[in-house]
Amino acid sequence: MSGVLLLSDGSSFRGTSVGARATAVGEVCFNTSLTGYVEVLTDPSYRGQIVTMTYPLIGNYGVTAEDFEAARPALSGFVVRKLSTVRSNYRAEEDLGPWLVKLGIPALSEVDTRALTKRLRVHGALMGLLDTTGAPVEELRARLAAAPGLEGRDLASEVTCAAPYDVAAPGPDPFLPGGVPRAAESHPRVAVVDCGVKQNIVRTLARAGCAVRVFPASTTSRLLLDWKPDGLLLSNGPGDPAAVAPVIRVARDLLGKLPILGICLGHQILGLALGGKTFKLKFGHHGGNHPVKDLETGRVEITTQNHGFAVDPASLPGIVEPTHVNLNDGTCEGFRGKDSPLFAVQFHPEAAPGPHDSLGVFGRFLDEVAGASAGRGK
Repeated sequence: MSGVLLLSDGSSFRGTSVGARATAVGEVCFNTSLTGYVEVLTDPSYRGQIVTMTYPLIGNYGVTAEDFEAARPALSGFVVRKLSTVRSNYRAEEDLGPWLVKLGIPALSEVDTRALTKRLRVHGALMGLLDTTGAPVEELRARLAAAPGLEGRDLASEVTCAAPYDVAAPGPDPFLPGGVPRAAESHPRVAVVDCGVKQNIVRTLARAGCAVRVFPASTTSRLLLDWKPDGLLLSNGPGDPAAVAPVIRVARDLLGKLPILGICLGHQILGLALGGKTFKLKFGHHGGNHPVKDLETGRVEITTQNHGFAVDPASLPGIVEPTHVNLNDGTCEGFRGKDSPLFAVQFHPEAAPGPHDSLGVFGRFLDEVAGASAGRGK
């Protein structure tokens, strides 16, 4: 059965339906990761988006639940050049196509993803509509024209957890040589504000020896402090950071009161809480091959990223200093407090998928968390 991807600039791309029979609307983005499509599909940060994979063959190692970043996908639709109908992986539990059908995710194969990616790079992020039902194009165009973009939408509230939960300590990761950068012996408490958190973030903290509790994005600073955390992590998530008002308030309330680490959307939220500004990127950063320079060490790390907004470093106050810069476009990739245990990175130090060059970010944060824990007599 055929399907179509319509873009808001009037262009269209035909393909073969390999997912659910459905219609989906979202901002179209492209991801440059060579592997890790299961993690991409289950990353809550893709809420409201149709994801195109630039690597031409997807699905060849099937689907394994152990690799999920959330219980189910949050993205709107999926586009690939070629969907493999044969899986080769001893860990695989399902084929990708039937899995997409089961979860109601429309998807297209046999699409010229190279041409699609080039269009997005030239024209910037575009709204799109993916249809596999065969509905009249005129009706689909009208629906696409009425669809809202990502700016001004609090999508974090749509993917956050419903209630707080504790994270069980996982076993060692056989795919992570050397393990996490630091093991905290005192089992400090780290509160995670879930704006769409990837499970590999909380697993990394738990493997480091932390007691981790995940809280909904609507949680107040008072409720967080009632748990008596030694550190706070503001997670990744989808959409416009300026629209996530409850988490911005929490970040502003807790600045200077305990060590804080912001990742991706959390990085942007910390920037806003400090009085800074954010802006929308032309086509975002999505993939596992983004070069970032650590300004303190001079080291260049290859990082995993997934975001469509960025912090304006010129808008940040003098109490923080930049720590990382993107070598592709010069955007801000991190900052820290000059006199306070505040860390923020735009990239994903837990990777998944991607290289583990930046795992040391967790080590710096956990040094401060362990110190706070020791200071409380734990």
